[in-house]
Amino acid sequence: MNSQVSVLGYWEDEEALNQECKTLLPSLPKENGWADTQLYQYQGFWYTARSLQGVLTCQKHFQANPDDLFIITTPKAGTTWLKALAFTIVNRNQYSSFNHPLLTSNPHELVPYLEFNLFINNQIPDLTSFSSPRLFSSHLCYKSLPNSIKQLDCKLVYLCRDPRDTFISLWHFTNKLRAKTLGNLSLDEEFEKFCRGVCVNGPIWDHILGYWNESLESPDRVLFLKYEEMKMQPSVQLRKLAKFLGCPFSEEEEKEGMVEEILKLCSFDHLKNLNVNKNGKTKFGVEHTAYFRRGEVGDWVNHLTPEMMKQFEQIMEDKFHGSGLTF
Repeated sequence: MNSQVSVLGYWEDEEALNQECKTLLPSLPKENGWADTQLYQYQGFWYTARSLQGVLTCQKHFQANPDDLFIITTPKAGTTWLKALAFTIVNRNQYSSFNHPLLTSNPHELVPYLEFNLFINNQIPDLTSFSSPRLFSSHLCYKSLPNSIKQLDCKLVYLCRDPRDTFISLWHFTNKLRAKTLGNLSLDEEFEKFCRGVCVNGPIWDHILGYWNESLESPDRVLFLKYEEMKMQPSVQLRKLAKFLGCPFSEEEEKEGMVEEILKLCSFDHLKNLNVNKNGKTKFGVEHTAYFRRGEVGDWVNHLTPEMMKQFEQIMEDKFHGSGLTF
């Protein structure tokens, strides 16, 4: 892809869809999404036309293995960081910090999305090259996951982020995908859409609650992490993640400083400053730099007006009331 304009255009290119998806689209609720893209509501959540095709193909053809591991998030919730951590934990006996794949590959290449990478173009990928346990990622809501994932009780790691920070991060990310001549999206307009749940893979509240409830019912199958807690207690959360993934740190690894080594390798600043992330692009034309902005907690206070803050607070109180989930 030669321009930033084509990045967004790719995701809503309806001419490239298979017949199944083309037939389905007219029957679905439709909204003007962010950056003038069209979003379609499927199974209660919003997708661009091309990403919806990936969802349908993934649901139809993906066959999970019992030991598969899945990284699940909403967009812009710390996905890149969690992918780096999970990949490094699972593969720590294969690579050292000197020859690690993270030094030459973006985390999204190492832990591919089911619906956005592997199945996006209606293809049925050959996954035999993936070593066991296979590590995949997804932005799908719980009820839309391929049936085999749930039937085999595969382990899911869900990372949740304060929706206010998610919104701001998503706004900045979408702006980076637009041609600079178009300027930034209206924060007010995108805020209104976000509050109504209209954003890719939204409503965010429903997405979060789906996995939160599953984690309460099946904590051995769904690990629910909070971005804010990971930033505050990275060592504690990393140990929790490693134990859940079935590869806890040994006493010897603890003494050798393996936890600290992984945190350093996967830190925001280290990943951001690697050449592959300063200069590379995804196969869809998204510059790797777009995935690394600030990575901070509470940046929403620098963007939202008092009125927006109040509205956000009311929505979160209404949506999460009685769930036990707090931010």
